[in-house]
Amino acid sequence: MAIEEPKYDVIEQSGDFELRAYAPKIVAETLVSGSLDKASRAGFRVIAGYIFGDNTVATGGNEKISMTTPVTMEASSAKISMTTPVSMEQSGDQWRMHFVMPSEYTLATLPKPNNPAVTLREIPTSHYAVIRFSGFAGEEKTAKKTAALLAWLESKGIKPTGKPELARYNPPWTLPFLRRNEVMVAY
Repeated sequence: MAIEEPKYDVIEQSGDFELRAYAPKIVAETLVSGSLDKASRAGFRVIAGYIFGDNTVATGGNEKISMTTPVTMEASSAKISMTTPVSMEQSGDQWRMHFVMPSEYTLATLPKPNNPAVTLREIPTSHYAVIRFSGFAGEEKTAKKTAALLAWLESKGIKPTGKPELARYNPPWTLPFLRRNEVMVAY
């Protein structure tokens, strides 16, 4: 069964690097603290609660929302200014995790989160530079991939307009060599 991903067009590809144009999307997000791994687990639980039914629909009751990929984290805008997509960035120990909502929804048709820690936000059309990699997306490996992506952008004369984000596409039980991860940065 295929899991929905945000819609994008590849503008340019060079090995593991891509320039992409993303369609507008809606995300459900939360702020979490801690190390990358601790914040990932905590943020996932909060957002998963929302999509698994901790919400209220306009007619009363709740609704389960289909899971999409990737799950992303980025540094909290409370400590650094930035733009967005679906990924993971850090600022001190604050992280913003978000799930992209299925494309069938609008802000008006999405169930309202019951947990005040979950917010819904629309992200307009955006452009991202991306590096794809497999394996575990630990802090050291992610830092190396981020440096490679930023160097590639610099070599092309492209200036980032946001902070790097980490996007993870697979459940935790996926074998490392089959995992899809990306570092993304808006430009």
